[in-house]
Amino acid sequence: MVNCRCIVVSSLIALFSFGCVQKGERSRELVQPIVLENNISQFLIQAHHSQDAQILLQQANSLLDNHYYDEAVNLYNQLLVIEKDNIEAWNNRGNALAALKLYEQSITSYNKAISLQFNQHHAWYNRGNVLAQIERYPEAIYSYEQALRIKPNKYEAWINRGVALSKLQRYQEAIDSYNEAITIAPDTTEAYYNKACIHALQNNVSLALKNLKKVIDKAPDRYKKLAQNDPDFEIIRRDKRFQGLIY
Repeated sequence: MVNCRCIVVSSLIALFSFGCVQKGERSRELVQPIVLENNISQFLIQAHHSQDAQILLQQANSLLDNHYYDEAVNLYNQLLVIEKDNIEAWNNRGNALAALKLYEQSITSYNKAISLQFNQHHAWYNRGNVLAQIERYPEAIYSYEQALRIKPNKYEAWINRGVALSKLQRYQEAIDSYNEAITIAPDTTEAYYNKACIHALQNNVSLALKNLKKVIDKAPDRYKKLAQNDPDFEIIRRDKRFQGLIY
């Protein structure tokens, strides 16, 4: 299956290591300036000399967007000394820490953002992704549901909730979650692919192929490759109809 990311699969497109495709998003709408490799040292010197919280936030976000995660965390820490209640900094610090696989620290950072503003759907969603990564699926589901309580049309959260539910073998609930995502975003291929995975796990070949064909029609290279290596299809792998679809 595949998932939707906030931070970032083999059989996943984001945080889990096997199975469903998960879906992701960036937590900020603002597009920050690009930090070029050849001026990163000067950029950091200027950032560390700044005492302006907004400038520090912009610079830290630029570092995060360009995958300088350690440096981004350092700037978020510097900013939070100046402005300890900056919700965006706590959330994005969590994203940087998660990218560094410092998962418990990232959860703490998301928790802080949530404590400052409970209706922070970005923080709840990101928290859910990290909890899913470390296989704390019931907590991940709770986080996704909190994000959906705040933003019911967040189809990425519906997909990732479905992934977590499927990991607990709560397959009908997972399918219901994917269907919610499809209602909101009918062209979302991840939800159809994940439904195909569940039907395959239940040896329902017809429904597995019906959903798999939908995504192969839209993105054949991506989904044929995924299905060829996805262990969720192991039960139906020798079925000639399956082989005809993906090879």
